[in-house]
Amino acid sequence: QVQLVESGGGLVQPGGSLRLSCVASGNIRSINAMGWYRQAPGKQRELVAVIGSGGRTNYADSVKGRFTISRHNAGNTVYLQMNSLKPEDTAVYYCNAECKTSLWASRTYWGQGTQVTVSS
Repeated sequence: QVQLVESGGGLVQPGGSLRLSCVASGNIRSINAMGWYRQAPGKQRELVAVIGSGGRTNYADSVKGRFTISRHNAGNTVYLQMNSLKPEDTAVYYCNAECKTSLWASRTYWGQGTQVTVSS
């Protein structure tokens, strides 16, 4: 069993910053990619940023230059530093991780989500 737990969401004014964290725990042999997605009301879930096990990153165009994804492999943790936040960044943010749980089994797990609200 693998669990992902996010933290760090909240209410922030436009132009402000937040840092999200996500810790993966359980029967994990290794983790490949880790990422952050978000879903705003009435919209589909979309990719925000992803980071590979070697540190290679990819970002949605809408967050490039404002958000930074990073990870601490030893702690099975992924972070999302969000700066210059805009009202359109308001959404529930989910982390996911591609976890290898045995020599033959690998799948993607999701966290429960954390709300980020950008409003004055």
